[in-house]
Amino acid sequence: MASSKGSGTKMVVWGLMGLLIVGLGGFGTANFGGGVTRVASVGDEDVSTNAYASALQNQMRAIEAQTSQPFSVAQAQDFGLSQQVLDQLLSQAALDAETARVGLSVGDDAVRRELLNIDAFKGLDGKFDAEAYRQALSRNNMTDKTFEDDLRKEAARSLLTGALATGITMPPSYGQVVVDWLGERRTVSVATLEADALETGAPIASDSDIQAWYDAHPDAYTAPEARRITYTWLTPAMIMDEVDLDEDALRKLYDENIDSYIQPERRLVERLVYGSEDEAQAAADRIAAGETSYEDEVTARGLVLIDVDMGDVSEDDLSAEAGPAVFALDGTGVVGPVMSDLGPALYRVNGTLAGSEVSFEEAREELAAVMGTDAAARLISGLLEEFDNDLAEGYTLEDLANETKMELGTMDWTPSSEGGIAAYTAFKQAAAAVTLDDYPEIIELSDGGIFALRLDEIVSATRMPLDEVRDQVTADWEADALQQRLTERAEALETEVATGKLITDLGLPSETFSAITRQDFLSAMPEGFMDAVFAPGLQAGGTTLIPGDSRVVIAKIDTIEPPASTDENTTIAESYITSAAQGAGTDVIDAFTKALRAREGVTINQTALSAVHSQMQ
Repeated sequence: MASSKGSGTKMVVWGLMGLLIVGLGGFGTANFGGGVTRVASVGDEDVSTNAYASALQNQMRAIEAQTSQPFSVAQAQDFGLSQQVLDQLLSQAALDAETARVGLSVGDDAVRRELLNIDAFKGLDGKFDAEAYRQALSRNNMTDKTFEDDLRKEAARSLLTGALATGITMPPSYGQVVVDWLGERRTVSVATLEADALETGAPIASDSDIQAWYDAHPDAYTAPEARRITYTWLTPAMIMDEVDLDEDALRKLYDENIDSYIQPERRLVERLVYGSEDEAQAAADRIAAGETSYEDEVTARGLVLIDVDMGDVSEDDLSAEAGPAVFALDGTGVVGPVMSDLGPALYRVNGTLAGSEVSFEEAREELAAVMGTDAAARLISGLLEEFDNDLAEGYTLEDLANETKMELGTMDWTPSSEGGIAAYTAFKQAAAAVTLDDYPEIIELSDGGIFALRLDEIVSATRMPLDEVRDQVTADWEADALQQRLTERAEALETEVATGKLITDLGLPSETFSAITRQDFLSAMPEGFMDAVFAPGLQAGGTTLIPGDSRVVIAKIDTIEPPASTDENTTIAESYITSAAQGAGTDVIDAFTKALRAREGVTINQTALSAVHSQMQ
């Protein structure tokens, strides 16, 4: 089924967390003012500016979390993310309009159940916390009525989409076809023909062969268009030897980061808090008597293990009473009841992480590198404005390199350039954007360094002289010629195998792969081997050639067997049937939603969209 009440709940939680995250960022509750409250509508159902802004920024932050790189509104527009978010909200609005039209809704009890299941509103005891609920909504300038109306709409949409997808199934034959294809087993005998098996040996290129190959393949030996750039740069690493390191400062840095160098023993701990010591003691007695387990006690409280997990903690992380008790335990087990910061509790120790200590002497080299780099970066930062002023007053990059500690360099830059200054993202961006009319300016690097660059000329794509690429041309011709000779010889041998000669009688290295499937990987075989031996129409007794890696593999299909009857294949078939049914259900919902949008009519407020994008810059 493509949609269900459970999936609807997940969407609600995702949406709520998006609002909370964006609210903390100061944008999710943005007030666009001016009476502009919607960016689009489907019929009479609006998509609000705040809903669009929240959804877009939530998706942008998700991408930033995945890539660890900033992701701008401009990029969101260029990559089509903004349009995708708007389309999703328009589809949601279309469904809302339809549920309103047919009078589909849910009662207060259903909304209450959804609300109580949202983890963001639960307290330490795992139960709904009304105060946490009010505070979360208040932080996002939302009222309980607005939020609960959204819950009601989401539940109604889930009912509608669930009804659309209910009953969509795929026939068992669908899964069986997939299993038959994936699980088909073939036993294949192979022989490998390499250069040492050729009577003529490996071919050697003559001057005429080299010239002819060079003339016939101009693109292979043409350097791409490049930007000839002069640059000057300065990084902390270049002036590290000029930075004086104070031993007292190094010692202070060590002390400030002592937790990184001296790690006390830590233990993997879970804590289950009770309302009274009697309740905690009764639970401890039940566990000791074997009547129940720690997991059972957690479940009986309406919690799951993640709710009581404290992670790895040191003795100082625990209360004055709990710390010594927990760390006195030898091995694993349950301790308590002892008084925690939240009340009487049972602690379970699941493992011990040994402590470690790195002395100042052992850490000194690392500390010196950190302090030296930081000091050098500060020194460079103090020079930035001075260097920028020099350029503004007419200094050339050459002047700057001659009169300061900056180093001069030139390069023919292309997007594939790497190493040195070309490894920095800031340089790549500047090199790609600079024009012949631009004046150099100081730009900062990610490591605290700086640079300035000048575009001297655009170097057109140029065919490299033969003398410069002769070795590569020679290698390319010889590899191609060898492959041709190997293929010619292999074709003759394949004919012999096809007429009855055994693979093992060819006088070549040979082996047999038994009952392999399309899902297997044979590292000893060239690329494309599996596709070749499982090619459509290749039957038992058939042969094929697989060239590659300066060799040709001659393969004969000895036997073809159906898939093995295993629980794994049954699971695969069921999985594909379920997946296909879900996909079909999703297609039905998408088609229905598009029909609703076409029927009701979609209106886009481009001015409002531009305002949202502008405010998010």
